[in-house]
Amino acid sequence: MTTRNAWGSRLGFILAAAGSAIGLGAIWKFPYVTAMNGGGAFLLLFLIFSFTLGLALMMAEIALGRSAANGAVGAFKKVGGKPWALLGLLGVIAGFVLFSFYSVVGGWTFAYLGKAIDGSVLSADPKALEAMFGSFVSDPIKPLITHALFTLATLGIVLGGIEKGIERAGKVLMPALFIIMLILMLRSLTLPGAWAGVVQFLAPDWSRVNPSMVVEALGLAFFSLSLGVGAMVAYGSYMHSSEEILSASLWVVFLAVMIALLAGLMIFPAVAAFGLNPAAGPGLTFMTMPVVFMHLPFGQGFAIAFFALLAMAALSSSVAMLELIAIWFVDDLKLPRRWVLIGIALAVFLCGIPASWSFGIWSDVRIFGKSIFDAMDYFVSNLAMPVGGIGLALLAGWKGDSLVDEVGLQGWKRQAWLITCRYLAPILITTVLVKNL
Repeated sequence: MTTRNAWGSRLGFILAAAGSAIGLGAIWKFPYVTAMNGGGAFLLLFLIFSFTLGLALMMAEIALGRSAANGAVGAFKKVGGKPWALLGLLGVIAGFVLFSFYSVVGGWTFAYLGKAIDGSVLSADPKALEAMFGSFVSDPIKPLITHALFTLATLGIVLGGIEKGIERAGKVLMPALFIIMLILMLRSLTLPGAWAGVVQFLAPDWSRVNPSMVVEALGLAFFSLSLGVGAMVAYGSYMHSSEEILSASLWVVFLAVMIALLAGLMIFPAVAAFGLNPAAGPGLTFMTMPVVFMHLPFGQGFAIAFFALLAMAALSSSVAMLELIAIWFVDDLKLPRRWVLIGIALAVFLCGIPASWSFGIWSDVRIFGKSIFDAMDYFVSNLAMPVGGIGLALLAGWKGDSLVDEVGLQGWKRQAWLITCRYLAPILITTVLVKNL
């Protein structure tokens, strides 16, 4: 650690790691999936999985990075041997693919922040908003401009380094994210009829509990913490040896879960108050919420805050993706960091072009029956992340003697962590993998 960059503070690491886990999915996917799968019943399972399986694997990733003082490829190789380096390489490839299409969506948040500032996004007509969104994402040029701007913003942060770039950004983005969400949540909860949305989100419907729903909760807990691609390995490699991994991991999981809960309490009361139908994914974000803002006093201000929130959430994740990729070239291939980062950003922009065009001029192109964007998403979410999570658990549980000591657990906590990594995590994540396939 004496010759390697490190986080300047414990708080800096926690905020940056939490930012990596908190992405757009926490805001547009988590509330909808929870409400559609039994509300509080699903939420309870999600919390249990997050603070057991999710916490155990979070600790394993951080310990792997810190013990090896290297990114995913080098860390897997050092702890497990040469064949395990392929698992780290899969994570780097997955991170690159993820960053490529995620940057496109991040660009949408930039575009809609601009539309909120000029007022063009404010409309009481859902069909007009749907047409606006469809026209924008299908345009061959405009989304590429915002895609480039988002990639450049990510590059600018990571070029600043670990302490002055990523950590400093985390200390600004995460508190701002939390404050904006609290303001929007409180406004949403004070709307007439908002309680119906709270009930839809939180009230447990035990009749919906079935094996499929349990697997859904497990998968969401795993993926919402950004586990399986090696981002936490990269961040853990810059962590001081004096820091306690269990405590830091608990804080990261807590913050990630808290933001997801706030997102639900922000979105569903507002949607219910205006009798709108909550649509999954981008529809909820770009085509439904602007209707809510149109009916609110000072609605434009709330719209600006909301899309600024989305942009910050997207950036907090994308910086981790860029660092995950760069660390391999810098640490293992010994290439200069600045040029590596610039080269990756350029490659990400180029690879994001087909993903963007899959909503427009290349919408007819299919890969195994899926659009280019959906195929990229499927590879990362349904294949690479589960395989990476299974491999991480097996490495930590069976071959990572040094990781057990690095984690620093004693007694029953040590045994519980080992049992989770050796048996529970591989079995449960394999179940998710099979279901998604």
